[in-house]
Amino acid sequence: MSSNYPSDFEQKLGFDVIRQMLSDNCLSTLGRAWVVKMAFSTDASEIHTSLLQTSELKAILQFEEKFPAQDYYDLIPELLRIRIPGTYMETEQLSELKLSVSTIHDLLLFLADRKEKFPALYSLACDSGESITGYSPLATTSLLKSIVMQVERILDDKSEVRDSASQELGRIRKEKSRLLSSVEHKIIQSFKLARQNGWTPDEAEVTIRNGRLVIPMISTHKRKIQGFVHDESATGHTVYVEPAEIFETNNEIRELDYAERREIIRILIEFAAIVRPEIDMLIHAYHFLGKIDFIRAKARFALSINATNPIHHPASAIPLQSLPSGENSEHPAGSFSWHRAIHPLLFLSHQKQKKEITPLDIALNHDQRILIISGPNAGGKSVCLKTVGLVQLMFQSGLLPPVREDSEFCIFHKIFIDIGDEQSIDNDLSTYSSKLLHLKYFIENMDDHSLFLIDEMGTGTDPSLGGAIAEATLEALNARLAMGVVTTHYSNLKLLAAREQGIVNGAMLYDLKKLKPLFQLKIGKPGSSFALEIAQAIGFPNDVLTNAKLKTGKSQLDFDRELQNLEVEKQEITQKNTELKVADDFLAELISKYEKLNADLGAKKKDILDKAREEARQLLDNSNKIIEKTIKEIRESQAEKNRTKEIRVELSGLKEKLLQEPGGEFQNAKIKMQFAKAERPDLKSKIQNPKSEKTHSPAIIPGLIGSEAKPHRFQTYFDDLNTKLTNFSLTLDLRGSRVDEALALLQRYIDDAILCSIHEVQILHGKGNGVLRQVTRDYLRSQKEVKSARDAPLEAGGAGITIVSFR
Repeated sequence: MSSNYPSDFEQKLGFDVIRQMLSDNCLSTLGRAWVVKMAFSTDASEIHTSLLQTSELKAILQFEEKFPAQDYYDLIPELLRIRIPGTYMETEQLSELKLSVSTIHDLLLFLADRKEKFPALYSLACDSGESITGYSPLATTSLLKSIVMQVERILDDKSEVRDSASQELGRIRKEKSRLLSSVEHKIIQSFKLARQNGWTPDEAEVTIRNGRLVIPMISTHKRKIQGFVHDESATGHTVYVEPAEIFETNNEIRELDYAERREIIRILIEFAAIVRPEIDMLIHAYHFLGKIDFIRAKARFALSINATNPIHHPASAIPLQSLPSGENSEHPAGSFSWHRAIHPLLFLSHQKQKKEITPLDIALNHDQRILIISGPNAGGKSVCLKTVGLVQLMFQSGLLPPVREDSEFCIFHKIFIDIGDEQSIDNDLSTYSSKLLHLKYFIENMDDHSLFLIDEMGTGTDPSLGGAIAEATLEALNARLAMGVVTTHYSNLKLLAAREQGIVNGAMLYDLKKLKPLFQLKIGKPGSSFALEIAQAIGFPNDVLTNAKLKTGKSQLDFDRELQNLEVEKQEITQKNTELKVADDFLAELISKYEKLNADLGAKKKDILDKAREEARQLLDNSNKIIEKTIKEIRESQAEKNRTKEIRVELSGLKEKLLQEPGGEFQNAKIKMQFAKAERPDLKSKIQNPKSEKTHSPAIIPGLIGSEAKPHRFQTYFDDLNTKLTNFSLTLDLRGSRVDEALALLQRYIDDAILCSIHEVQILHGKGNGVLRQVTRDYLRSQKEVKSARDAPLEAGGAGITIVSFR
């Protein structure tokens, strides 16, 4: 049983504003009813289920299509009304029944098709406690489909009862149509006669009065056509006459109108009788529809504030007292640790103004139960306090909190707050008296599962007395093992942490160089109020400030200033160290990849050159055969034997030189071969034109030249690969590209990444309408070298960036 304090607890934290936002996000009164019922809970299982359902629907809104999100009508009042035999729904409500039942049907099928992906929402559809009692989702969809078909048999697309709804209705309407046609024909003839004789006003037309077709006539001529006067104009100049010859026919039509209405009511009563046995099922189905509407509203709100599903322990609902002695400090109920928490309402306000918000990192545990935050006015102390209260209240109300997803939460049974001016004119209480009443209630009602939040503790009375009472109160709350956050300017409270176990200081940092607050909480050291610095920044008179400094004492001012400077400098150094570590890790990874790539390329280069040498050996062997044949022909032609021998020696020497060292020497060998051919034009002609010497071998020397060029091709490949690796960027930005342009860039980029053996890259496509993201994901799924493609963390861009890992 939770007991939050005071009664306007939600209003003080701004939770009522969040309720209204959720209500505005609902599609139906069903969903808005759930918003009203939403409450602070201490049931860990209930909280876990609610957060999981919201997280799943958030994912559906982000990544799924065709989620039913219209026609969320509430027909429960109508269903309850037609429980009585003989009652029926009007056609308007019947149309809404058809549309909303179709939506429920589609929701159940949607979740049934994705039950492995969204188990919490599917369980909601199956849960007999909250959803459709006694029916499985598939059985329910069959019943719902049958009801929709029954309504469609009765109503057309305009929500009017069809002529075919019954034989009698069809007969009545057919007869009515025939009589109306007869009446229309007769009255048009009468009207033409009146017009030709000037008995009607200019530009008058046949009209309807009292549900009857009538002719507008000048009052002085109203007796010219026998009939009945149904009405007259305001001036009395025009009267509306129903010709006597159609009077009886109109009476017949009126009787048919009554008969038609009776038959429609009979059809609707008959339908109500068919539906009546399924009313309980339908009511539960509408409860399910309302719950889905409510969860959808929560998911939409979560998306707007970048909320996540954090770490929370089901066991955290167990009271600390129930654990064996000595285990309290390790029990998850006694600690929480939040990373990058934000005040959701402040975030949305800043977002509209295109301003950044500084996130909050805060942790409380058994050894650090009470946090005393000090610092300058307008430095963010109260915002920190309200952020803690509102975020915790959201979490225990089943709303995804705006924190990083690795944050850890615990469950409190009570949350007490003292925020704002509580002066009461009716009870003749001062602000301080009211604060004392709050503190009294805190001391009397808090336990080790309570959280308290006190803003500007001790203010409102004499500082020495107010500070003493505040100090004693904190000691009492600490003794009760309660957790809390307190803001103050009092020095004695800052010193309390040094001697009281379980209490820790925190400071809101202030930039003394720029004379402005940083809105950052630093736990571990107290902060200064920087009253003199703030006064100076707003242009307070210098002589007055100088006098104030003399009264304060130089040592106190120097202490506060140096303390704050150290904290700011420490933070800057920590940030730079983090950046250097990231850069160092990135460089080490690049070097490792480069060394591996270099080793792989070396091995590939050796294999390629070995193969090239073998090809060259074979090529020269083939060339030798040609030369031998040429020499044979020369010998047969009585050529000089010594010169023949010289040719063979030259060719053999060239072959050995080629095989000794690939690369540069390879090209030298080619040059020497060219010189040799130049020196022996007769040999050159024999080789290049073997047909002139009666040989049937192909022209091998052009092939030899091609083979000699291979090392150059490989060297070009190595140079190109090295250039790609050197210039490769780990991020591809597709924003602003057309789909075809983006796909071409993506294909080229992924090919280069695979070629360079890159392990992971990121594709920046933005959120927009999701087209570029879809194209990117579709292409990546088609690539077998891609191991995974996932969204970046929310703080790094979320769904606007795809992280790609390669095999």
